Amino acid sequence: QVLLAESGGGSVQAGGSLGLSCACSRSLYSINVMGWYRQAPGKERELVATITRDGSTTYADLVKGRFTISRDNAKNTIDLQMNSLKPEDTAVYYCHAKVTIINYWGKGTLVTVSS
Repeated sequence: QVLLAESGGGSVQAGGSLGLSCACSRSLYSINVMGWYRQAPGKERELVATITRDGSTTYADLVKGRFTISRDNAKNTIDLQMNSLKPEDTAVYYCHAKVTIINYWGKGTLVTVSS
């Protein structure tokens, strides 16, 4: 089992920055892919960014160039640095881990961007 705990959400004005962190209960080396998803009110959960065990990253087109995902293997954490935030980035952000075919989710952290 993998336990994930997000931190760092909050409120910010448009154009500002926020950093999210996800603490993982297992070594990141044992996890194939980790990432961040988000779910806005009334919308489906969507992919934000992923990072693989070897450090390869992918980003949703909507956040490319503004968000950066990274990992700290020593601390077993992944981070999401969000810059140039827009009101449409408002959502609950979830940390995700995939081990073989099993998906694990954190409880989420709310990010609110005001105009």
